[in-house]
Amino acid sequence: MKVMISQPMRGKTTEQIKQEREELVKQLEEQGHEVIDTIFAEETPKDCDEAIYYLAKSIESIGKVDAVVFMEGWEEARGCRIEYDVATNYGKFIKEV
Repeated sequence: MKVMISQPMRGKTTEQIKQEREELVKQLEEQGHEVIDTIFAEETPKDCDEAIYYLAKSIESIGKVDAVVFMEGWEEARGCRIEYDVATNYGKFIKEV
């Protein structure tokens, strides 16, 4: 199963984000799942709202996976809540950890 991870990212470095999800990625892969990397390192285009740009890329990723795993604290993160709504409305398997 292809899986993506949704986690709060605002105010965190790429390294912090990777560190937080490291154990979960390991567990999912050991279970035979393919974890899609949704840590986007590219720069946003000029005159673009960075948060919306990366959220759009994340929503695009939801369309390419079978399941979305939501990490602790997702309920307080605006982007995660939007991802949850999209995943729910489009019938993706959802797991909260």
